[in-house]
This record gives sequence, structure tokens and C-alpha cells, in this order.
Amino acid sequence: MIDRKNQPVPLGDALEAWLTRRGFSKRLEQATVVEAWAELVGPQISAVTRALSVTPDGTLMVRVASHGWATELGLMTPRILARVNGSRAHRVLHIRWMVGALDQP
Repeated sequence: MIDRKNQPVPLGDALEAWLTRRGFSKRLEQATVVEAWAELVGPQISAVTRALSVTPDGTLMVRVASHGWATELGLMTPRILARVNGSRAHRVLHIRWMVGALDQP
């Protein structure tokens, strides 16, 4: 009989299993939205927004250049969420539009 606990496993597999057990894989998948924001929403929206972070409860924090754009994007939120989530297992549940300078950290 083979003792599987002592069998070597690829580092990537071990890391993925560890991240999943600790609950980090969900957060990592959600965080990819920030990196892919411009690609997900297109040039017009990405020109007036900056994705900042995803909170643990699944809220995407996005800075918007003006109140007018914040209002417009608020109306478009369901469509934007559909694009952002696509086939992701761990979904972004909400978007919080925050007006401010796009070059702010």
C-alpha cells in the first residue's frame, strides 16, 4: 500500500491546495479584476475610472473622474458586473463608485 502523504507533489499544486484551504484563492481570483479592469470595461470607461481593490465581501472599489460619470456608471452597474464576473467562480458582488482624482493612490 502506498502512503500518499509522503509522495512528492508539484510545488504549484501544493501552493494551490494551501491557498484554497486558507481561503485565499477566492480573494486572489477577485483581485485579478483590478489588473484586468481596462480590458474588461473597454477604453471609454477605463479612461474615466481606476479599479482600486476588492473587499473581502466582494465589493469592487472604483475611483471615477466625475459625479456625472459616477451617476452614469451606477446605472450601468448590472451590465458591468456581468462583464467583470464572466465565468469567474468567485464573483464581485457590488461596485462602489468613488469620485476623485484618478491619479490618487
